[in-house]
Amino acid sequence: MITVQTTVKNTIDKVWEFWNKPEHITKWAFASPEWHAPRAENDLKEGGKFSTTMAAKDGSMSFDFGGEYTLVKQNEAINYTMGDGRKTEIIFKESPEGVEIIESFDPESQNPVEMQQAGWQAILDNFKNYAENN
Repeated sequence: MITVQTTVKNTIDKVWEFWNKPEHITKWAFASPEWHAPRAENDLKEGGKFSTTMAAKDGSMSFDFGGEYTLVKQNEAINYTMGDGRKTEIIFKESPEGVEIIESFDPESQNPVEMQQAGWQAILDNFKNYAENN
């Protein structure tokens, strides 16, 4: 598995809300300023599904990122299986510095591991920026 992580200076309740509510997901779920997330749906429960459209702002490319939840523990953990069968585990841990988010995922086989890690880290960094400034 590939792991990315960050610490967000905010409350666990706000971090959880910003991570999971579609109106917030559309504000941070992309890796660079040239991209955006025009649509997000999230049924946050075990067996529930989610989907976020990630798109280039110039309209040249877009894709839906989605899956099904296999574990949801409020303010603690989320596990899901992506549409292609890969697994993701996310842990939320309160600390004196804020909320530590540790996200681990199965790599896909088309792109180098370093590229995948950098992309997921960029999205996580975007989340950190959004969650600390809203």
